[in-house]
Amino acid sequence: MTVPTRKLSSIAPDWWDYTTLDDSLIQDAAALTAEDVGQLSRPGFEVVFHDTLEDFYLAEALEYITAWRQATPDNPVGICGPIGPTEQLPLVARLVNELGISLKNAHFWGMDEWYDERTGRAVPVTHPLSFEKADREMCFDRIRPELAIPESNLHFPKADTAAYRATWGSGIRCAVMQGGQGDTKHWAFNDPVRRDGIWRDRPPTPQEYRTLATRVVELHPVTLMQNARTSGGGNVTMVPTKAITVGPVETWLAEKVSIWHAGTHDNPLGQRLTALMISKGITDAAVPMSLLADHPNVQFHYFRGGLGRCAVEMH
Repeated sequence: MTVPTRKLSSIAPDWWDYTTLDDSLIQDAAALTAEDVGQLSRPGFEVVFHDTLEDFYLAEALEYITAWRQATPDNPVGICGPIGPTEQLPLVARLVNELGISLKNAHFWGMDEWYDERTGRAVPVTHPLSFEKADREMCFDRIRPELAIPESNLHFPKADTAAYRATWGSGIRCAVMQGGQGDTKHWAFNDPVRRDGIWRDRPPTPQEYRTLATRVVELHPVTLMQNARTSGGGNVTMVPTKAITVGPVETWLAEKVSIWHAGTHDNPLGQRLTALMISKGITDAAVPMSLLADHPNVQFHYFRGGLGRCAVEMH
């Protein structure tokens, strides 16, 4: 059977992304009001609104605390966390210190890290954009030594993914995988793939994409521009073109996936589109976040003031 060729991306024609979707779906998403988005909850998918950024980031930080408090010597528990958003990280350290929570049985997985093609390794923690560096400086280095997570319980992805992947099957329970959403509708660096080879005329099926585990990935051009904008003052020349990312395989080992939309990463359309697709069970690997429609426990958290409007405004 011949598979119809989908339209080319209007952003990067050599790649798959959300612009290759049917226009009617994009128009339906753009038409959603904040009230409409709030009504997209269904069993297995919950939409939560926060009226202030203070409440938003405190709730995000409390996910760490809730997960880590469950950890015991016989039941180690961890959280897989993002760099983007980052505002919750200092709050996590402060809560741990103020509440005197011992983290000796707690675990943490970093979601992703930049990949240095020159060395064939993850960038070192001295790299200005290093995610591990940010996690340590903004959170773990601020926790009192007597409360801190043991170094062996901190799991950061490396180019040789074997050790990182092994921790996911080692009896440590991942209570929650927490993340943001990028302009390419990714979580971690699960970007849409390049339009090449077997995926020249179609993106991977959801089933194919779901088989991807922690790996080195080539990043969509939009992701490079976004990270330059949010982390590098717009200097895209300092952003590596590849990264190491946790995959769908590990994501489906997490008991809950929570995605946090503050309005500073993805735009008003994107924040609506993925919620609509997950709510309606529409999965498409050109919109990787939509695959979470098949995960049994997903939450989308929105800062109400960051949802914006899909309206024409000339600036």
